[in-house]
Amino acid sequence: MSQSDKARAFAALHVKGDPLILYNVWDAGSARAVADGGARALATGSWSVAAAHGFGDGEKIPLDLLVTVAERIASALDLPLSVDFEGAYAVEPAQAAENVGRIIDAGAVGINLEDQMVGGDGLHPIRDQAARIAAIRAMAEKRGMPFYINARTDLFLKEGDRTRHAALLAEAKERGRAYAEAGASGFFAPALVDEALIGDLCAATDLPVNIMAMKDAPDARRLGALGVARISHGPGPYRAAMAWLKEQAAAVYA
Repeated sequence: MSQSDKARAFAALHVKGDPLILYNVWDAGSARAVADGGARALATGSWSVAAAHGFGDGEKIPLDLLVTVAERIASALDLPLSVDFEGAYAVEPAQAAENVGRIIDAGAVGINLEDQMVGGDGLHPIRDQAARIAAIRAMAEKRGMPFYINARTDLFLKEGDRTRHAALLAEAKERGRAYAEAGASGFFAPALVDEALIGDLCAATDLPVNIMAMKDAPDARRLGALGVARISHGPGPYRAAMAWLKEQAAAVYA
């Protein structure tokens, strides 16, 4: 299957009401295990990839190394791969697009692109983030690649008080509209767990909505009923695997 075919197949897996479940991986070995477990597509998690290579999250892992990790996963398995690319290692649209081009060259068919200011405070203004998405879309189209841009908003992730999430929904919808117009393929709202708000967001956008599986979030069946099209597990799989490994090691060394 060609990379373009994989990209089209990946997009087709995003169905409102029948969500694509992504159990996030961090290297070729974990990708193989998840594929053997029945995954229809693969996705990295930035926190997990960084931690697996001794780095913190927030674009601390060097871009060259991240590209190599993506290339190893994509070449080892014949499944569509999406890379959690944080803020694209750039602020300016042209540089962001150039960096995403390297992820395409590595064999990936999609990315997560977040709107928080990596290493800073707050979110990029809507207009600026839309410009970054538009530049990436233009680059992908020039290559003839139906690339999946999963536009992530960190509105809810940055607000730890969930009682305030309802007040953020209007801006989330505004960002979703702007990102869709700029060429986004999907809309990701990590840390949004309230059923009513998730359902409202799904109804308000034509983009496939991605929700993260986390404590207090509805289960996969309920998320599907709310209209979610994609469920990510983020750093959960890595943390669970490392907890198991630590337990096994402790038993050996006891």
